[in-house]
Amino acid sequence: MGADPATVLIVDDEPWNIDLLEQELGAAGYRTVAATGGEQAIAAVAREQPDLILLDVMMRGIDGYETCRRLKAGESTRAVPVIFLTALKETFDKTRAFAAGAVDYVTKPFETAELLARVQVHVALRREVEAHRRSQATIRALVEHARAADDAMIGESWAIRQVREQIARVAATDSTVLIQGETGTGKELVARAIHAASARRDRPLIPLNCPALPRELVESELFGHEKGAFTGAIQQRRGRFELADGGTLFLDEIGDLPAEAQAKLLRVLQERRFERVGGSRTLRVDVRVIAATHRDLRAEVDAGRFRSDLYFRLSVFPIVLPPLRERREDVPRLLRHFAETAARRLGRTIDGVAPAFVESARAYDWPGNVRELENLVERALIVSDGGVLDGCKLLPAPVSAAASVASAVPPGHATLADLEREHIRAVLERTRWRIEGGLGAASILGLNPSTLRGRMRKLGIHRPR
Repeated sequence: MGADPATVLIVDDEPWNIDLLEQELGAAGYRTVAATGGEQAIAAVAREQPDLILLDVMMRGIDGYETCRRLKAGESTRAVPVIFLTALKETFDKTRAFAAGAVDYVTKPFETAELLARVQVHVALRREVEAHRRSQATIRALVEHARAADDAMIGESWAIRQVREQIARVAATDSTVLIQGETGTGKELVARAIHAASARRDRPLIPLNCPALPRELVESELFGHEKGAFTGAIQQRRGRFELADGGTLFLDEIGDLPAEAQAKLLRVLQERRFERVGGSRTLRVDVRVIAATHRDLRAEVDAGRFRSDLYFRLSVFPIVLPPLRERREDVPRLLRHFAETAARRLGRTIDGVAPAFVESARAYDWPGNVRELENLVERALIVSDGGVLDGCKLLPAPVSAAASVASAVPPGHATLADLEREHIRAVLERTRWRIEGGLGAASILGLNPSTLRGRMRKLGIHRPR
């Protein structure tokens, strides 16, 4: 059977039947797990993930037909093939078995050679299907990584060439990387590009968006938990570090990680080991960590909100992504790229991009960066009637933010926060203070609605009454 024996779950309420099958299957090189009833079998399948199930029909409690139906109704259990093994020989019984989802039906008493041959065929078929599924998933992931890297690296400005060079240098190592940049600059895309160019490319890239998690669940997400570790922990769960073993863990918006989780993350980075929440067994992993943030982590350290030792451990190799306004020469190329890809995705045909649209886009400051540009191009394509793509009318009025600030702030004294405040206010006024939806301010700015609301609170922006 090889170094990785297949697991067969035997479900029968007669112990001597189980003993017989365990002997025959064990002698043939299979690993066996036993269950004496339907409910126990369903739990065993979820826990053991067997390659095949041998299922009796007539059992106390729920019978084999109902057990099979429940297994096929569960997303995590439906793919496991079921062979009915029973003394029932009528055609009606066989029809019921196949209707419940079985792949085969063997009657008792059985010939050992025949049973083993059928088990071997269905185990081999299951493994071929799983191998095909994994290969398709790998192909999709590689295509996604390639597209991500292309989107992140489009442009020939000095700033983006520097980023490409940094990616090429650090990808060949296992060093920890800290990617810093404003919202929408492509931090996750750069992380994927690093992973795709590394020796870990065939292993998983596991992302975790730190601010999206409740504080009480951050440690469980990172390190996993044992059954009963806390209310609601009904079964053991692997954390992101375990899932990323051999690959890369991408911690997005690391600056929002709670202080208690920062200390535990530091230990894992230093020692490459941890315990699940509620557990005592120490687990060791081989994981490359890439972190990203839109915050100034040095300032967060000075303010006491981020651990200095964790900051230095993360920033072994820092990459700073330039905002789009600092590489305006890349805007035309990015605009045309997004127009072509969106047109293919939406099934539209365009005859190029209007020169006026290109020039207006170059002049615009893009506070939402590349993501805002991509969203605006797609919106322009949706409202377009075909022909040459022109999204000039979708761009905010030129210098509206600067003009507004100039009226409120002495010349030469406008801060970046002033400019951001007035620009966001101008977009909100233009959308009649609508935040969400395709024509809302969040979409125009290339931000999540929750992120925009957070910026509004921070900048003191309130809707007029």
